[in-house]
Amino acid sequence: MLDTLFINGKIYSLRKEEEIFESLGVKDGKIKFIGNNDEASKYKAKKIINLNGKMMIPGMADSHLHLYAYCQNLTFVDLSDVHNISEMIFKMKEKAKETEKGNWIKGVNFDQSKWEENRFPTLEEMDSISKEHPIIIKRCCLHAVVANSIALKIVGIGENYEAGTGGIVELDENGRPNGILREQSTKVFDDILPDPLKDLNLQKKIISEVLANMSSKGITTIHTYAAKIWQYNEDINIYKAFEKEGKLPVRVTVCIDELFTPEIITEDELNDPYRKTKLGAYKIFSDGSMGSRSAALREPYNDEPNNKGFMIYTQDELNEQISIAYERGLQPAIHAIGDRAMDIVLSAIEYTLNKAKKNDKIEKEQKKRIPFRIIHAQMVDKETIKRMAKLPLVLDIQPIFLCTDLHWIVDRIGKERLDQSFALKSMYDAGLILTGGSDCPVETYEPLKGIYAAVTRQDLNGYPKNGFLPKERLSVYEALCMFTKNVHYATGQETVLGTLEINKFADLVVLDKNLFDIDPREIKDVIVEQTYIAGECVYMLK
Repeated sequence: MLDTLFINGKIYSLRKEEEIFESLGVKDGKIKFIGNNDEASKYKAKKIINLNGKMMIPGMADSHLHLYAYCQNLTFVDLSDVHNISEMIFKMKEKAKETEKGNWIKGVNFDQSKWEENRFPTLEEMDSISKEHPIIIKRCCLHAVVANSIALKIVGIGENYEAGTGGIVELDENGRPNGILREQSTKVFDDILPDPLKDLNLQKKIISEVLANMSSKGITTIHTYAAKIWQYNEDINIYKAFEKEGKLPVRVTVCIDELFTPEIITEDELNDPYRKTKLGAYKIFSDGSMGSRSAALREPYNDEPNNKGFMIYTQDELNEQISIAYERGLQPAIHAIGDRAMDIVLSAIEYTLNKAKKNDKIEKEQKKRIPFRIIHAQMVDKETIKRMAKLPLVLDIQPIFLCTDLHWIVDRIGKERLDQSFALKSMYDAGLILTGGSDCPVETYEPLKGIYAAVTRQDLNGYPKNGFLPKERLSVYEALCMFTKNVHYATGQETVLGTLEINKFADLVVLDKNLFDIDPREIKDVIVEQTYIAGECVYMLK
């Protein structure tokens, strides 16, 4: 007898395009039947759910986000809806009114490219917020911070300050700091600001609320990344505690940016649909972000001719870092946005693979290895794509970035390099596996908005009318695969997750509209009605 039988649906397996079924049966957390209604009538079930023609798809996933960081940000001043510097100052001043003198005030999620002034605030503007509080605001990409004078003084940043490797502290013509810090230089603040989630009751409350909200968006799996340079730590034990209590509605893979001992997963554990937590990749940064002009480019930024961005590591350093991780049995996942960063990262992966050939033990293990991961891969040309296609790679892409970046990317890199930006279709056609993510808190984790962006290449208001570089649009099927089955190739779980097939885990989502039948511009507004993990309902629209 089945535990649950779904009937009268439009059930898309995503095993291949246009494979549709009417019914699906679940037992012990796995799919035990998939077929038509006549075949379903032969089965008995404890529960029968009539889908009434609704679309069912595999559970959706986010291949790259920072869950703990997002939860931390919910306790700070949210600047995502600010339109100009005056509004930012007003919101921060309101927070200062209720903050004890001398305590830190932090704003998050600002994006100066959306402000009327289209620039970072000056030191004078930051100082106008308060003379009695150390204040910082962090850009949405996480790669830049603007501080006031009190904050700079506390961390010892003064005249002619030298930032060292891996970071930038901007100085004016007189050698005085202007309040803007980029990349690893921002760590000086993260190291001393208290973690608001150290209050375990608050931590549990916020994380549980966010996980529940993810379920309501159709998310059944997330890969959450630590970013220790910003004190965005991730602790798998937090999620294991939820799992032990039976209160984890999402599968969580935790990826760490420090070397760690690889997790050994047995065959039984791999095939256990009720096991929801695991360790994942080893995260390495190579460059910065396009929005803060710190992504490493081959040629200078179009709107800052003396700046090519920068690499956090030299070629030799990155070679060593990736090689050591690989030799330890870890899966390197490397952040790379600019075309120069992509060149150096690919060289490091090639170096690592060539070195591994000389080690008999590692070479024998290579066939069992899950692929390298490159996170973002935002700027690639045809030669880079060809080079990637020869390597065991998965590309973790954030299509939702398009909704923001399309407004200023021409200014950043100019028209001549524009074809290299978010070349999703070109990479897909080259046979590369693209996974879908959000990099939350940089952008929203709602996967349907990411699918919308990949298919329309428009912002959330439908601009531009014909899409940004429309030749790089993905089909609805291709975009859906990014946020479902492709994600599980990245962790070696494609045999148990990602498509609706017999004996795979029953992670399922029911939508109020069929994504294949509607205008693609409506995808972002589609509502998730039901979400299931291992056949258990974790969300039902009321």
